[in-house]
Amino acid sequence: MTDLGDADYFTNAEIAQDPYAYWEHLREQGPIVREPHYGVVAVTGYQEVHAAFKDFESFSAVNAIGGPFPPLPFTPEGDDISEQIEAHRHEFPIFEHMVVMDPPDHGKARSLLQRLLTPKRLQENEDYIWHLADRQFDEFISNGRCEFLGEYAKPFATLAIADLLGVPEQDRPEVARNLGAGNVPGSAVGALDHEPVGSNPLQYLDDLFSGYIADRRENPREDVLTGLATATYPDGSIPPVIEVVRPATFLFAAGQETVTKLLSSALQVLGDQPELQDRLRADRNLIGLFMEEALRMESPTKVDFRLARRTTTLGGVEIKAGTVLMLCLGAANRDPRKFDNPNEFRMDRKNVREHITFGRGIHTCAGAPLARVEGRVTLNRLLDRMRDIRISEDKHGAPGNRAYSYEPTFLLRGLTELHVEFTEA
Repeated sequence: MTDLGDADYFTNAEIAQDPYAYWEHLREQGPIVREPHYGVVAVTGYQEVHAAFKDFESFSAVNAIGGPFPPLPFTPEGDDISEQIEAHRHEFPIFEHMVVMDPPDHGKARSLLQRLLTPKRLQENEDYIWHLADRQFDEFISNGRCEFLGEYAKPFATLAIADLLGVPEQDRPEVARNLGAGNVPGSAVGALDHEPVGSNPLQYLDDLFSGYIADRRENPREDVLTGLATATYPDGSIPPVIEVVRPATFLFAAGQETVTKLLSSALQVLGDQPELQDRLRADRNLIGLFMEEALRMESPTKVDFRLARRTTTLGGVEIKAGTVLMLCLGAANRDPRKFDNPNEFRMDRKNVREHITFGRGIHTCAGAPLARVEGRVTLNRLLDRMRDIRISEDKHGAPGNRAYSYEPTFLLRGLTELHVEFTEA
């Protein structure tokens, strides 16, 4: 059993599988606590995490992905390290992508993405998603069982966002296979002659979309990619191709991960609490609340990071410039000061939509509307097409003694597999 008082959150395998006891241990000491191994300040309180997200002037997103890894490429000096951050920004992981940018660059990059995420485009994408869900279910529904991540969630999430971003229909099966997305409906693509690019998906997607955008600038068409290719900054200037590409590719990669984890955790709840299946079938208006509670209970992103650019206070605690903050989304979403009985799954939770699974402020997840649509569509069609959905006891054990495996990472929270059985409706 792990000694939580001396546990290393970033390397401990038990905590990677179940971080909640560790976060409760930190919370007992206060909502803002310095962990003992890397000098990282862990923020577990809902109000404090929310405040840090909103205060982009004090807290930079430059280290949002890596946190303390690698160590800062400079030694912080003084009570305002803004100039040092900018001088060394290119040395931080994925510095080119919107998720780690600060204003004004973040606003410019996000403006390009907003040109795509219009109500009209999102509605067109939703129409596609309804058909996609059935195509994916058709691949295994007659079997009465499936491994949900590989047979549904991963290919569904990948193809849904490929449609949103305008990847040509004929290219989608190969793109999905290259990204290791599992069983793609109707795919004529044979076995790959190389490994999937899961270890470096952003570079693969950057190269893919750079080719699309460059072509559309030379040969415009009536399609989504041409809309991206002709997008301009708010001042009317034309961005370089790669600056158009990167917001789209990060949305592609991050959206695929988030949706896969959301869908699998939602189905896990339905399998472990089968009485909820009939409630949702009887009142489909409850699906939205069910999905929000699933997001609150199991945030796909466990932690996000910030770097204090100036000495300030957070929740009454002094934070020195150069401090790495670990914003514990999964802990904040179970803060008893915010959510009553936070470790219980409750569909009648009045404030469930106030969870911060998708962040807050300028870095609120741009793909959140898409994730919610994919969740709502999947749950509707799953309830239409399946009865008596149950967790496979052969694979995961009997009720009350389940065995689930989660990705061994300090950053993300998601099942590695979910085996379910059901009766075809």
